[in-house]
Amino acid sequence: MISKQDFPSINERPPAGIKPDGTPYKILIVDDSIFVAKQIGQILTSEGYEIVATAVDGLDGVEKYKEISPNVDLVTMDITMPKMDGIAALEKIMAFDKSARVVMISALGKEDLVKQALLLGAKNYIVKPLDRKKVLERIASVLSK
Repeated sequence: MISKQDFPSINERPPAGIKPDGTPYKILIVDDSIFVAKQIGQILTSEGYEIVATAVDGLDGVEKYKEISPNVDLVTMDITMPKMDGIAALEKIMAFDKSARVVMISALGKEDLVKQALLLGAKNYIVKPLDRKKVLERIASVLSK
C-alpha cells in the first residue's frame, strides 16, 4: 500500500490562514450576496482561515464586529449593501477600533468609492468577480503588516 510518506510534496508550505503561533486568523465577512459571502468563505477556509461570523449588511456587520471584537483579525466588507453601505460601516468600525483591518470588496466601476474607503482606513480592496489568487494575496498582505 502506498502512503503519503512515499510521495513527499515538493510544494509543502504552511496554509496562509494560520498565524505563526499555529492558530487561524479570524475573519468577519460582510456581504449582502449569499453567493459572494460563501465564495469568500470557501476561498479563505481552504487556506486555514477561520470565518468567525458573516453579516448581511453594513449595520449587521458593525454590530457583529463590536460583539466579537477583539477576536477578529480582518473584515471583508462589500461596498454596496442595503440598510448601511460598506463605506458607512467602515467608518463606524474604524471609529470603534482604530486598528481594525478592513478589506473592501467592490464591483468594477466603483473606483471612487474604493478610493474613499482607503482614505477612511480600509487596508486594501478586492474587485469582483473574485479571483482566488488575488483574494488570498490581498488578505495575506494586510495581515502581514
